[in-house]
Amino acid sequence: MSINNQWLAIRKPLSAKRRLFLTLLSFLLPLSIWSAVSYVDWLWHPMVEIQDKGDVSYFREGNLVKKDIFREENATLIASGGNPAVGVPANPIYLPAPHEVVTAFYTSFTTPPKRRNEPWLHESLIHSVQVIFWGFTLSSLIGVPLGILCGAYSFFSRLHEPFIEFFRYLPAPAFGALSVAVLGIHDAPKIAIIFIGTFFQQVLVISNTTRKLDVSLIEAAQTLGAKKTKLLTKVVVPGILPDLYKDMRILLGWAWTYLIVAEIVGTSTGITWFINQQGKYRIYENVYAAIIMIGIIGLASDLFLAWLGKHLFPWTGRKQSKLSVFFSRLFGPVNQTVFDEK
Repeated sequence: MSINNQWLAIRKPLSAKRRLFLTLLSFLLPLSIWSAVSYVDWLWHPMVEIQDKGDVSYFREGNLVKKDIFREENATLIASGGNPAVGVPANPIYLPAPHEVVTAFYTSFTTPPKRRNEPWLHESLIHSVQVIFWGFTLSSLIGVPLGILCGAYSFFSRLHEPFIEFFRYLPAPAFGALSVAVLGIHDAPKIAIIFIGTFFQQVLVISNTTRKLDVSLIEAAQTLGAKKTKLLTKVVVPGILPDLYKDMRILLGWAWTYLIVAEIVGTSTGITWFINQQGKYRIYENVYAAIIMIGIIGLASDLFLAWLGKHLFPWTGRKQSKLSVFFSRLFGPVNQTVFDEK
């Protein structure tokens, strides 16, 4: 088999080593571009960092000026016999080098806030996680049961889904002013934005997942005399659990995408407040570090949930673990039998 067929075969799984290599490469490629732009002078350094201002009155050591201005001032000074300024190529202040951002991962936690009453970075992160937790939890408490009912019963589908289909196109941030007017300026409107941004999508995604359940499972249960309640609790819900779990992981990612907008509503708080403050102070390495932290927290939580899902749903073809034994006992042996038959 040729190299192209080994790497680009349609619907053919890659080996573990190749998957690991491509995973690392997906992160190394953007990091390499960022590093090249930061460290290679001739690639993209549109500014000049002043090291010696010479006879230019308004230059200051350490300041960044545009290259064309730097050249024009030096050309004027040389023509008049003055001392030209000295500088080195540099990037704009809003594009720190990778090593500066890496350093900021430590210094942003250890450096006290500029003002005494401002929260530390770890406090801002904890606050943001709480907003995500409550917004997504409240959305799930209503959205998951409603989505299952809409997918299982045509009555609930026709009663709720037309309005939800309409409402999901309305941008959640548009309700910011209304949320503040109704719920105040603190965390409640932020949680409401997360709720609005995930609830309506949640109902539609879960109802679609419910409809994909193998009809033969329902027919077999009906043949054995299962009633409507039993069908829902012993066949439909257990039958969609693995796919429902995956849907919730994806929907949790959507909740994180609404975080920045939600935290601007009312009183700015959380990691959004930290990012805005660091931008005002022109400490952009902290801005980059905080943005990357959001991605790390989201990715880490998703990886943990993926690992947990492997143990909770062993009937998807994986070895049963202690966690899955506990989970099957919690729902009862009937559920496990249904999945084994499937």
